[in-house]
Amino acid sequence: MEKKQEEKLDRLFDFFREIDKEKLVTRQTYVTGAVRMEDDAEHAWHMAVMTLLLSGYSNEKIDVLKTVSMLLIHDLVEIYAGDTYAYAGVSKEAQHEKEAESADRLFGMLPEEGKKFRALWDEFERADTPEARFAHTMDNIQPMMLNDYTGGRAWKEHGVHLSQIMKRNKHTAEGSEILWDYAREKLIGPHVGKEIKE
Repeated sequence: MEKKQEEKLDRLFDFFREIDKEKLVTRQTYVTGAVRMEDDAEHAWHMAVMTLLLSGYSNEKIDVLKTVSMLLIHDLVEIYAGDTYAYAGVSKEAQHEKEAESADRLFGMLPEEGKKFRALWDEFERADTPEARFAHTMDNIQPMMLNDYTGGRAWKEHGVHLSQIMKRNKHTAEGSEILWDYAREKLIGPHVGKEIKE
């Protein structure tokens, strides 16, 4: 094996070992059955599969592989930055700054592919393309679905109000109006006034 090729593979496998730590980042959403909280890697996998099956509901034509790629990498930065609960009241600016530093550190481990990953991460953050808009829709709907399937347990534990959910999801319909309508009716509606405070 050529030295240059070996060095590149060493860097890639160093990165693969590092991102295994995503499995240790616990989120504030329970898995089905509310037996435990999900981790970031499970969240990413779930959204990727959902995108394969729901991409036809996007408001705009999307590159599915690009969208799945975006979803698989966008939370990797939480290996260093940690997970920020959606209703914790942390400013978007503060969260972005912390995660951008993590993106520099993590994607900087990669050879030339690091620039592509960083560009995908930045695109997700800006939410200014059809793929990024749909990725945000998936990122918002997946935890809603799990909250619904667990009887709204996390919403109840955190005292979440409907106004908070609506504020967090003010752009969800930009990725898919149909999926947002479905989520409002089937995933949120049944919990209003019960697990979700009005």
